[in-house]
Amino acid sequence: MKKNIGRRDFLGQASCAGLGYLTFKNALINLKALSSAAISNSAVYDNYNDYKAIVCILLAGGNDSFNMLIPTDTSRYNQYSTVRSHLALPLSSLNATQLQYNGSNINYAVHPSMTRARDLFNSKRLSLITNVGTLTHPNTTKPEIESGNSPLGLFSHSDQIEQWQTGLPEERGAKGWAGRIADLISDCNSNQNISMNISLSGSNVFQNGNTTVEYAVDPYYGAVGLDGYNPDAMYLTEQIRTQAVDSLLGQTYQDIFEKTFMNVVRNARDGYIQFNEAMENSLTFAQEVFPDNYLGNALEMIARTMTVRNDLGFKRQVFFITVGGWDHHDGLLNNQQAMLGMVSNALYSFQESLKATFQYQDSNGATQNHQGVNLENNVLTMMISEFGRTLRPNQDGTDHAWGGNTLVMGGPNLIDGGKVFGSFPSMVLGNQNNPIELDYSGRFIPTTSTDEYFGEVAQWFGVPSTDMSVIFPNINNFYNPVTNSHPIGFIK
Repeated sequence: MKKNIGRRDFLGQASCAGLGYLTFKNALINLKALSSAAISNSAVYDNYNDYKAIVCILLAGGNDSFNMLIPTDTSRYNQYSTVRSHLALPLSSLNATQLQYNGSNINYAVHPSMTRARDLFNSKRLSLITNVGTLTHPNTTKPEIESGNSPLGLFSHSDQIEQWQTGLPEERGAKGWAGRIADLISDCNSNQNISMNISLSGSNVFQNGNTTVEYAVDPYYGAVGLDGYNPDAMYLTEQIRTQAVDSLLGQTYQDIFEKTFMNVVRNARDGYIQFNEAMENSLTFAQEVFPDNYLGNALEMIARTMTVRNDLGFKRQVFFITVGGWDHHDGLLNNQQAMLGMVSNALYSFQESLKATFQYQDSNGATQNHQGVNLENNVLTMMISEFGRTLRPNQDGTDHAWGGNTLVMGGPNLIDGGKVFGSFPSMVLGNQNNPIELDYSGRFIPTTSTDEYFGEVAQWFGVPSTDMSVIFPNINNFYNPVTNSHPIGFIK
């Protein structure tokens, strides 16, 4: 495990829960309960005997995803290069990332820096979804948007980044859809000191529920404990401080607020100890396996955590990573060259690590064999970003838009890999007959909703079809989850 940076400050890295699974079940501080129907369903856990994990990566700032997925057939590429102007990627640069897929007479490539993502796509372990975004109802029209019948705060970072995490396009809220899922099914995990939802990026809306708060883990060091608390302390001052904390936690408190607070801290301490002890037996990777950057280290920590899932008592887990810096109003080409390459390489390393065994190149360039996690078809990795960007440049960058492209990744028996799902929009702007063109800058009304995207993930994860509307109140506007059919089809 790489430790080439200084230890992160606890308050900056950890969430406000920070140390453990803070399930506030006392009526004084429980904000509200789930519906009685949802709670009654959550008591049945026979369907959760296998292990499944969701890894959600947020590209915060709004990824210009029409330079991440590019049509390369002559007609569509000419449309792309005309409207993108000096931000268009040369066709010759896309040859190395051509995708081995031909659908609707459109050939595609990914960004030239994403050769590893191309390899995942061509090996049927990655698929792309095009023109996806927040919607309140299908077949949304421009006049409806102009009359206010649309998601709140279109083109707003704060609103759209929240909606992708909450699944609530018509209201502002602090409860995420992964948090609501954990509220519903977290009892399938035997460990209640460590949350089903583990964050590598501190506090977030996505994993926060009514009775669930994320467990924050440092990508480089793992669990972060109480300041000064160390059960294995060697120095006298740390030993005294640790004994003092244990003494406080061992007392009985009559005041309801003191009692609740101490229960929270006690669970935090116990979770920290459990996590650290388990991670001592986790799989470790050679230094060259994962890229030595924030995303690479976060995904390495996730892979290691999965290897001790049985020790920690987990059948279901949701991991969350935020990678910031995608608001490219300027310097788009140079920034994306570095950043999309970083994402592509980290995704490849992670997916390889999930195999039973895999190969990597050591520092001398020699091929080495490595033990893997052996969960390739049990882990679904998904990418989100609050919106796409305008097709037309804004000097050397692009402005906020709406529909964009994203990707999903998993084993060949998990996802229907090597495909582009959804409806890729026409890039001929100013066409009055194009129902999804919002304006002449190249903003598109999404043709695939986040409800469909998230709903398919939740179905696979084990959310009962009868409870899908509890997790996604808007979902019945797009498909009937009780049919158990997949709304998009990227899950096999």
